[in-house]
Amino acid sequence: MTRPTLTVQPREITGKDVARLRKQGILPAVLFGHGQQSEPIQVDAKAFETLTKSAGRHALIDLKIGGGRTRQAIVQGVQEHPVRRTPLHIDFHLVKMTEEMSMDVPLLPIGTSVAVEKHNGTLLQTLDHVRLRGLPSDMPQTIEFDISVLDSFDAVIHVRDLHLPAKVTLHSDPDETVAHVQPSRAEVEREAVIATTEATEGAPAEAETASES
Repeated sequence: MTRPTLTVQPREITGKDVARLRKQGILPAVLFGHGQQSEPIQVDAKAFETLTKSAGRHALIDLKIGGGRTRQAIVQGVQEHPVRRTPLHIDFHLVKMTEEMSMDVPLLPIGTSVAVEKHNGTLLQTLDHVRLRGLPSDMPQTIEFDISVLDSFDAVIHVRDLHLPAKVTLHSDPDETVAHVQPSRAEVEREAVIATTEATEGAPAEAETASES
């Protein structure tokens, strides 16, 4: 798999002055890791947005700093605007391709659920990532899970049901719920009416049986 590439530039502006960068469509960032002193860099905001849309925020990146050599990194964290939720600052963490790392990998539902399509249920994804450990080259960008197995309101997908790459180790609880389908309010009310009707219709028969005995 070809790794996405992001070109960044060394950054000289620091402190409160970085507000000027943001007005120019440039995001302040830092690169750190493996005992290296934190290195201030800056990223084109549109280029970062394009990267995250195509590869996600957890992808392993070939980070090209100016005219220097390419280095492998992941997005360690993104500070966002509290209202607009747009990126304000990015932390990039250096990665050594020969060393194992732990990483949160996003979960992506695929397929169609009968309980959703035919029974008007609502898909509830209660877990959006799992933590994996392995070499950077073995880490998936996302983990897909097929919701077609959710054919009833009782069906549940757990972490243990996920198909993980062979060379990574799961560091999340295998019994944790990933997704299930919740019945609509109309369905719940219909089931309640059916249960009440069955109970009411069954009562005289039970009473008659009891009197005959």
